[in-house]
This record gives sequence, structure tokens and C-alpha cells, in this order.
Amino acid sequence: MLQGRVCLVTGATRGIGSAMAEGLAHMGATVIAMGRSAERGQDLVSGIRQRTGNDDVHFLCADLASMAEVRGLARAFVDRWDRLHVLVDNAGTVFPTRRTTVDGYEEVFAVNHLAPFLLTSLLSPVLRGSAPSRVIVTSSYEHRRGQMHWDNLQGERFYFSQQAYAQSKLANLLFVYELARRLEESGVTVNAFNPGLVRTNICMDSGWLIGTVKRTMNTFSGLSPEQGADTGIWLASSPDVEGVSGRYFQRRQAVHSSCASYDVASQQRLWHISEVLTGVSAESSTQAAPSSTSR
Repeated sequence: MLQGRVCLVTGATRGIGSAMAEGLAHMGATVIAMGRSAERGQDLVSGIRQRTGNDDVHFLCADLASMAEVRGLARAFVDRWDRLHVLVDNAGTVFPTRRTTVDGYEEVFAVNHLAPFLLTSLLSPVLRGSAPSRVIVTSSYEHRRGQMHWDNLQGERFYFSQQAYAQSKLANLLFVYELARRLEESGVTVNAFNPGLVRTNICMDSGWLIGTVKRTMNTFSGLSPEQGADTGIWLASSPDVEGVSGRYFQRRQAVHSSCASYDVASQQRLWHISEVLTGVSAESSTQAAPSSTSR
């Protein structure tokens, strides 16, 4: 059970994130669900409270396509809570054509990678101060199709929807492995998981062909959001993974990710690029937490 544990879940108003937020609330955690829509967020919180009997469920609104809003989300969290035991970087997106954010970044790269990089960096001090604590990142089997196009990282020269998505999911793992190494001995573990093929709305607006394929897969073979969330909830709560860090899981089993994801030079290169693009200081994810933070 998770009584007394504080959990923040991004991308929580739909699909896997919604199922994870509800699953953690069922276990008695204080749950902070994050999403872009205040209306959906309040509906989500009301529903979870009613179904679980847990009134300690809350909502924070932010658009992760904006680095300023990511920073605002971190500030809003620490203004209300001085502990964080589980951070679930779950939010993700994909688009049929290249879109740019208010910061001028390609949106899939910004939401799927830069936002969790920045949010986790900003919340690192409170995660450290709450240790033992856990960071969980929702990746995808699609990372195996991905490669880092360093000379076209944000689709400036050419853009293909599924390539951008696969690259972002590979970036998730490069981030997880590098962060796990940086947080060794801190009491904060960092892991990723593949939820499987889940019946969600992602890819539905990625063009006629991709959307049709996704709808067909949802109908005949997709997992429910609750099934997709199972490994993430287990990573957030199970004593079986206490102290386990820098691993990739599916169906509650640690498995090997792609060879490209283990390349240390790529992990460090992406980390440096991400620091520059987000403006986060090099020390933010390695500094000690304030001594006043309670556990």
C-alpha cells in the first residue's frame, strides 16, 4: 500500500496516465494528476475520488509543449507539497506533420522528451529529499525503430511522424539510463517501461493511414489502459523493485532495450543538448535537496 506516499503522474487525463493515477489512488497514495485540460482534470479527480474513496487526489494543469509551463508546473507542485516519492513521466504525443511549440521546438520532441527532462530535473531536489523515491518513464516498443538523427533532431530537414515518435521514445531511454547513473547512491531510482499496445487515442490524429491502423489494432488486439498501466503501477509500488534502477520493463519483467539505447556517448550527448534547449543548469539533477524537505 502507498499511504503517506506522494505521486505525480503527467498525461493523466486519458489512457495509461488516467489508469495509473486511479491505480495509485486505490493503494492509498496522495495522487497529483497532471494534464492540459482543467475541465477533464476536474472530472478525472472527481471520478477517482468517488471510485476509490481516496479524497487525497488533486489536479495540476499545464501544457508540456511549453517549457515555461513545465517550470510553472514544478513551482505549483513544490508550493503545495514538500515530498515526492513517485514521479511518473507519462505524457506523450505524435502528429502527422511537423508542428512547433511556442519555444520553436518540434512538438513531439518537446513533449515526449524535453518536458520530462526538464520536469524531472526541476523536481530532483524534492525527489532526493523524499528518498527512497522513484522516477518512472513511459517508453514504448517503438523505441526499437528509433535512431537519433543528430543532424535532424527536430525534423528541421525532413519529418516523418513515426520516425519522430520512435526517436522520442529512444530519447526516453537514453535519458533514463543517464539519469539513473547520475542519481546513483541518492536513493532515487529511475526506470522505464513499455505498456504494450494499448487502446488509447494516441496516433488517432496522425493521418488517415496511421489512424486507421491504430483503430484496427485497438479493436482487435489492443490492451485496455488498465492493462497497459499495470507494469507502471507495479514499478511505483512494489518492494520487488526497491533499489532497482536504470532498467527497462515490460509485463513486470526487466528486459533488454535496443542496442542504441545503451550507447553512453549518445546518452551524454542528448543530455547536453537537452540542458541547452531547456535552460536547466547542469547541477539541477545532481544537487542535494534542501535539508528542510520532510520525508
